[in-house]
Amino acid sequence: MWTLFFYHRVLKCHVLIDLKVEAFDHTNAGQLNTYLNYYKKEVARPDDNPPVGILLVTNKNDALVEYATAGMDNKLFVSKYLVELPGKKQLEDFC
Repeated sequence: MWTLFFYHRVLKCHVLIDLKVEAFDHTNAGQLNTYLNYYKKEVARPDDNPPVGILLVTNKNDALVEYATAGMDNKLFVSKYLVELPGKKQLEDFC
């Protein structure tokens, strides 16, 4: 589990990327939301835009993500990542 912190100069905001080696769990969203609130209050300058959080997990349940992130004021995005490249057939089917 890694959390990477960046500053996007064009968007003028902090970008927090949380990489999990597990399926999505509601506690993951809560943890990243805590980081976003901290950055908004303690790190961001007055002229910065609100921070953005990206949570990358090995598997996600869209309904659980929707309910776990509902009502959050922060910009928090959840996506699934692959640990290996897709096969040639899968790439051809995608195009």
